[in-house]
Amino acid sequence: MRYSLFQKVAIGLALAGAVLIAQNQPRPKSQKEVEALQAIFNTQDPDARIAAVEKLLSNFADTEFKAVALQVAAMSAQQKNDYEKMVIYSERTLQVDPNSYQAMLMLASGLATHTKEFDLDKEEKLKRAEGYANGALAAIKTATKPNPQITDEQWDAAKKDMTAQAHESLGLAAMVRKNYPGAIQEFKAALDSASTPDAATMVRLASAYNLSNKPDEALALLDKINTMPDVNAAIKNVAQLERNNATKLKGGGAKPAGSSTTPAPTSAPKPTGTTTTPTPTPAPTPAPTK
Repeated sequence: MRYSLFQKVAIGLALAGAVLIAQNQPRPKSQKEVEALQAIFNTQDPDARIAAVEKLLSNFADTEFKAVALQVAAMSAQQKNDYEKMVIYSERTLQVDPNSYQAMLMLASGLATHTKEFDLDKEEKLKRAEGYANGALAAIKTATKPNPQITDEQWDAAKKDMTAQAHESLGLAAMVRKNYPGAIQEFKAALDSASTPDAATMVRLASAYNLSNKPDEALALLDKINTMPDVNAAIKNVAQLERNNATKLKGGGAKPAGSSTTPAPTSAPKPTGTTTTPTPTPAPTPAPTK
């Protein structure tokens, strides 16, 4: 089972909050900057967190924590389902840190899920989504553990789940294009990559099987969901719809028109890589330099 949204954000904050500390040794330049940073990481409210980020960037334009703060703002915007702000903050993060796989993952997923079949700019958005997803895959392969407090097992699981999220975004892009064989390949890669199977991805794969007229494969996958504990009710409902579609296909009926290109709403957005291990504690903010 994947973490709730708050837990995902907490993990993301733990990872993001330590990245620069571990690798580039940033330091706050005053006690006031320390307090501004603490205001970001000590609040659980996304709006308050975004406001704290903006205050930091306004009052400390030369802060060495700019990429971290922008990443936190992007995750907070996604937490409150504000797609437009998530895109803005993620793109600003990449301007500061072009290798931010977390920002790339959010942009890939956001663009893929918000692009519709008849959008005039469909291809432009899908190509961007695919570019971000592939960029994230490349960055994750060479990423090093960002925080010494994270165990090797936690980091390995996080990398697996982030890899899965990139493949899922590629699968969603393929579904919008009605490239169902490509979607099947990417959703299977997502499930194979993940540290634990994700029910939402399984339902998306079942939909791609149905749309490829492969009801037996869809039913076999949906049967596995029935054995999984704590599956979100919304995912169960969409899984039942796909089961009905598969049953109709097996009975010789026409391909169900109601199959969705983006089935199985998740219980929460997937802002960053998640693990089934305890949430790491963010590294403490270093004291200001003298």
